[in-house]
Amino acid sequence: MDKHPILIPLLSGAAAGTCTDLFFFPIDTLKTRIQAKGGFFRNGGWTGMYRGVGSAIVGSAPGASLFFLTYDNLNRALWPIFSSYVASPALAHGLTHMTAASFGEIAACTVRVPTEVIKQRAQAAQYHSSLAALKSVLSNQTGEGVFRGLYRGYSTTIMREIPFTMIQFPLYEGLKRMTARQAGRESANPVEGAVCGSIAGGVAAATTTPLDVLKTRIMLSDKRVSVGHLVREIIADDGLVGFFKGVGPRTMWISAGGAVFLGVYEAAKNLVTAVVVA
Repeated sequence: MDKHPILIPLLSGAAAGTCTDLFFFPIDTLKTRIQAKGGFFRNGGWTGMYRGVGSAIVGSAPGASLFFLTYDNLNRALWPIFSSYVASPALAHGLTHMTAASFGEIAACTVRVPTEVIKQRAQAAQYHSSLAALKSVLSNQTGEGVFRGLYRGYSTTIMREIPFTMIQFPLYEGLKRMTARQAGRESANPVEGAVCGSIAGGVAAATTTPLDVLKTRIMLSDKRVSVGHLVREIIADDGLVGFFKGVGPRTMWISAGGAVFLGVYEAAKNLVTAVVVA
């Protein structure tokens, strides 16, 4: 049993989230501007690629910490339950990781969604900084209320994150087990974990791009809009291909980001474990 079920995922997740978001922020900006209504050049082009990074810095560590705190502890709690009812160990592992990751995303989105709302509005050149975007929401310029303004797109973000994580984490954990088994070890090392994370992240990112497009459009809209309205608008403007705008940068960002995020997490987890257990 892990003697530090809170401290280790808390610190390791914070390190992983901050490193990833800062390193790949320009690619995220590129993706956001491509997906925004009007396209890349109407939403800032190549200027200010780190605009909105302040919001990412504030939200990265707590968001990732909440995810891994929930994910790691639920993995330990759910595995005995699923393994006792499901005959196939592979299926039991998959169900455990999908369930734990889904609840991890729900927890992380309490921090991630307000961060994304502020960050993406700055990235799309609607405001010159994260602080200006935040002041706009706090002043309730849209009339929707501060809370609803900060959490605009929450349900759509959850709708994107749960399918994403149900693809990414079972694939990631499965690839790690396969790699370790082939190498004759109990677990994969951080470098192998990074490669597994890259593959899993790329597959999940490409598959869930349409949901990401909807989430981005909702957060950037100057007023509250329904998902149905956006679906009709995207089809009318761009056809079905509009749902895959930004698929290249998104897949590249999350594939490379998955390597850094999960690789740093595994390395930080090993380091933190060694320090706190010593």
